[in-house]
Amino acid sequence: YMEDVREATLAKQMDLYSNVKLRWAKLTENAFEPVRSTEKAAGLDLQSAYDLVVPARGKALVKTDLQIQVPSGSYGRVAPRSGLALKNFIDVGAGVVDEDYRGNLGVVLFNHSDQEFEVKRGDRIAQLICEQIFYPDLEQVDKLGDTKRGEGGFGSTGIKELKNGTN
Repeated sequence: YMEDVREATLAKQMDLYSNVKLRWAKLTENAFEPVRSTEKAAGLDLQSAYDLVVPARGKALVKTDLQIQVPSGSYGRVAPRSGLALKNFIDVGAGVVDEDYRGNLGVVLFNHSDQEFEVKRGDRIAQLICEQIFYPDLEQVDKLGDTKRGEGGFGSTGIKELKNGTN
């Protein structure tokens, strides 16, 4: 019985998302189509529309010359590519594309190495991941409820393996 329920739920989810589209347009002929590198890749690879250099220990805004429209109820998250991070110390910042943004999709690259990083037109520099989002109403309160964790943050739980939920 439970297997039938799981299959029905999965079929319903697949049907729900089967017509979801991410629309995109080229702003110039320099732009490249966003590409999913494997069938089940979470992100769509974004490519640079221009040659440029990211200075050592610096940053640069890399234009894709793409305009996108993410599906309703989602936003685009511009995320790093693991190979660039591991091999070249390149990270991505400022990576939120709002549902109503229609400008040139730019990627902020941070170079954490001591060597400048050369970007060539067509290089895959980041990936775009569509994520669902909620738009909650705001409610101001006098005080929030207490939790076991409290104000602990920024390393308060340590780095060692947790034993029975505590350190």
